[in-house]
Amino acid sequence: MTALETEQLLTELEPVVEENLNRHLATADEWMPHEYVPWSLGRDFADLGGDPWEVAQSQLSPIARTALEVNLLTEDNLPSYHREIDRAFGRDSAWGTWVNRWTAEEGRHAFCIRDYLLVTRGVDPVELERARMETMETGYEALDKSLLNVCAYVSFQELATRISHRNTGRYTEEPIAEKLLSRVAKDENLHMIFYRNIVTAALQLSPSQTMRAITEEVVDFQMPGSVIPGFSRKAVQMAKAGIYDLRIHHDDIVTPLLRQWGVWELEGLDEDGEKARDELAAAVAALDGEATRFVERRAEADAKKAARQA
Repeated sequence: MTALETEQLLTELEPVVEENLNRHLATADEWMPHEYVPWSLGRDFADLGGDPWEVAQSQLSPIARTALEVNLLTEDNLPSYHREIDRAFGRDSAWGTWVNRWTAEEGRHAFCIRDYLLVTRGVDPVELERARMETMETGYEALDKSLLNVCAYVSFQELATRISHRNTGRYTEEPIAEKLLSRVAKDENLHMIFYRNIVTAALQLSPSQTMRAITEEVVDFQMPGSVIPGFSRKAVQMAKAGIYDLRIHHDDIVTPLLRQWGVWELEGLDEDGEKARDELAAAVAALDGEATRFVERRAEADAKKAARQA
């Protein structure tokens, strides 16, 4: 089967984009970021005659601080994400309208989480700003992903971000933070549904081409926050805490989306499509094995730690 060019895909999928844009606009609840920030807890920092930040001022555990920083800095890199989505989707028709709406909603997440952290003195504001500058100067490059690769990637990424926000909120054991991150997670879920539905339509339109895109994004998946300073170390800390790990990635992100898309039952694949599906099956099996080994090692480490403390 001949692969469709980008312009063909944009044209053929535009009715699906418009339908899902209208669905999103009808479903998404309006919410105001200022209602999720405990402003009464705020006070001046040192340059205005107040107190400099000290770790004792934070009511968050070290891991909760790390997870919130990662979540915020990921959202903060929005200009780079907008550039890549705009490049892939263009500014015309429902595609362009969606890009602008998505960008506006994602931007709300960043400044709301930042306001919460600064007002509550949850994290070191100096280190946070330095990390923001370094992250945004590095930017995010999608390496010229195709339209279908972008849609597949963002489907996985939005669901992963939703889970990360939700689990971080629970891990903080702080009611306001949990309320805020649950609200953000709802937005991310709606974004995931939009992209998931585009991929569903693409599988019907060009099954082999879309299967190849899905496979590539599962095999090479990286969270957009991977450019954050110290991301690898922070990701390991979050994984050990059970906020986001390989088991969660396999069970709660990759597997549900592949099932929703019906990739294992999909018919009409050409030779490359079948090859891509075989590669996908191998990649998912490998991920499952890695996840099992990680969980076992974490359980062993937790048992040894408990024995030392007994």
